[in-house]
Amino acid sequence: MSRYSLTHLPDSTLLHDLRSLVAQDRQTTALLIAHLGEVDARRLYAPAGYPCMYEYCIHELRFSEQTAFKRIRVARVAREHPVVHAMLADGRLHLSAVVMLAGYLTPENATEMLAAAAHQTKAGIEQLLADRFPQPDLPKMIAPLTATGNVPQLSPGTVKFSPAELPPSVPAPPVLPAPPAKVAPLAPERYAIQCTVDQETHHLIRYAQALLGHAVPNGDLSEVIRRAFLALIAQLERQKFAKAEHPRPCLRSDDARHIPASVKRAVWERDQGRCTFVGENGHRCESRTRLEFDHVEPVAQGGHSTVKGLRLRCRAHNQLEAERVFGRDFVRSKRDPETSRRLARGA
Repeated sequence: MSRYSLTHLPDSTLLHDLRSLVAQDRQTTALLIAHLGEVDARRLYAPAGYPCMYEYCIHELRFSEQTAFKRIRVARVAREHPVVHAMLADGRLHLSAVVMLAGYLTPENATEMLAAAAHQTKAGIEQLLADRFPQPDLPKMIAPLTATGNVPQLSPGTVKFSPAELPPSVPAPPVLPAPPAKVAPLAPERYAIQCTVDQETHHLIRYAQALLGHAVPNGDLSEVIRRAFLALIAQLERQKFAKAEHPRPCLRSDDARHIPASVKRAVWERDQGRCTFVGENGHRCESRTRLEFDHVEPVAQGGHSTVKGLRLRCRAHNQLEAERVFGRDFVRSKRDPETSRRLARGA
């Protein structure tokens, strides 16, 4: 049996082994970064026939371009601030976090900044930097897309070296026609939104600006977007959980699966528009997307569509609960007709 075939492992063993491997990988990565930093400092790439550390990583170590950029940058930061090695090894920092912090760390603020960044996601570090180093608002504009422009990030924390950091022989990352869509913090309570839209969406934006000519005379794009989202959210809230300023009396239904609008509103408010599943480790699912009203006791077993009898679950955890109650094969057969036929044949 291949060592990479894990279908025979019990769930508990699989999860235990995964956590162990992640811990080993973090320690190995920290050691790798330390070795890269020392090789870079000693310029050992030169005797090996390479003009710079980047070329050595690409051709000798067989790294991808972005892997080489990122790890070289992290190695250089870690040599300036050695605590980074330990933070990588125990999982307090990931490589992208170090790359994002690199341009902001100084001998005076490094200890405090690294501590604040511990266990943060990429989005959390973006917010941290926006709070500590606020940037001016972007100019409001709608412009046709050209084939040139700023170099987009190819991965979270893509490394951008200055000429002083790498020799001129190091090629720049390729210029792509359009940067990826993103929402990024610029300063406290200020965010930049960047995306590419098609001709129809461009027309809708211009039409909305025209319709708001009296309320928003200057066509302020941020105000148009704010109003558009307010209208969209109000519509979606009505669809999702029957939100209404003046609720009407609900009609009775003989369908056991029918959920009255008043019940939807109460359950959504009680569960705060978030999945209620709590894992064995006490962690509550944070999903606010693809939410479904789930019967605590399945309708097939006598459950009722009441406030107490319902809860919010994301699709994944709704399906997990169904598999626990009815069995994985039964649930799969309901979702996949081919599986249902195979099970019926005893396959």
